[in-house]
Amino acid sequence: MRSTSSFSVKATSCLRGSRFALLLGSAGLALSLAVSASEAATKQIAQAGVVFTADELGNTVSRVDLSSGAVTTVPVAVSPHNVQITADGRTLLVVGTESEEAAHGHGDAQGTLLVFDAVRFGSASPVEVAVGEHPAHVVADPAGKYALVTNSEDNNVSVIDLAAGKPQAVIPTGSFPHGLRISPDGKEAYVANVQDGTVSVLDLEESNEAVRIPVGKAPVQVGFSPDGAEVYVSLRDENKVAVIDTKSRKVVDRIGVRTGPIQVHATPDKRLVLVANQGTEAMPGDTVSVIDTKTRAVVKTIRTGSGAHGVAVDDQGRLAFVSNIYGDSLSIIDLSTLEVLATVPVGDGPNGVTYLK
Repeated sequence: MRSTSSFSVKATSCLRGSRFALLLGSAGLALSLAVSASEAATKQIAQAGVVFTADELGNTVSRVDLSSGAVTTVPVAVSPHNVQITADGRTLLVVGTESEEAAHGHGDAQGTLLVFDAVRFGSASPVEVAVGEHPAHVVADPAGKYALVTNSEDNNVSVIDLAAGKPQAVIPTGSFPHGLRISPDGKEAYVANVQDGTVSVLDLEESNEAVRIPVGKAPVQVGFSPDGAEVYVSLRDENKVAVIDTKSRKVVDRIGVRTGPIQVHATPDKRLVLVANQGTEAMPGDTVSVIDTKTRAVVKTIRTGSGAHGVAVDDQGRLAFVSNIYGDSLSIIDLSTLEVLATVPVGDGPNGVTYLK
């Protein structure tokens, strides 16, 4: 059974630390403002769109409607590790391993891709597509024709025909592939291989691995610059982000961040890269490092919730969304001020996050 709620949060004004209360409910946007300068930031949230989180520890997916404040949490048949919306906004992809309840009675849990109608999310059942063992991340090509799923235990990537709802190819990678992204031109995918410290470059036209780039210890996720010239790779066990020049296919820099960097995302204007620092279970991190792409230096560290993990950015580069895996919440960041505007409760253990206008 799905559950629906609205959220009430506090956000900090950028003017001398003044506070204002932000209440988003199903009836619309209600505000109590200490300073009128906060109105623009509040409107940004209300006009932003929809965010989905993969709530891995709760076997749910949460849908956060930023215009109404409604948070709808829907049970799914997997422990979802990642979630991704297609570019046209019509299809929501959720990947994970079958939950214990769903797997009961037929042996080992199956890696599964769930293909939802995003418009009817919560009211229509998804198409289920079997993938490999321990699927971690999923992305879709710009046209929304196929999806790529990393199968961590199988050391490969499944290519899924979304119209047919079935696999069409498998591409070998390095050891324990985890996060991946498709290049802006749709021709290649870069895949972070956690266990062998490399990034696989996949040729999507030939369906093969073109090259494997050594990057450092425990690469977890990659993020392209909007022009495709650079790829940023989180190195979890080095507390750094590697920068790959995609023309030379070599690491050209390494940037120090906080403990346990996980997901990375560049802003649409290429000025900034956001890095979520999860820390460890024993010592959770709660920050996002903001990297200036010109100087390749951290220009600000933003405090979020416990276990900052996933990062998504809206299409216009106004807001960023960070899932806090230990805090069961979503932080909303104003990219003009680099301040947290709001913190939204979602399902248990939110991992991946995706944005829909």
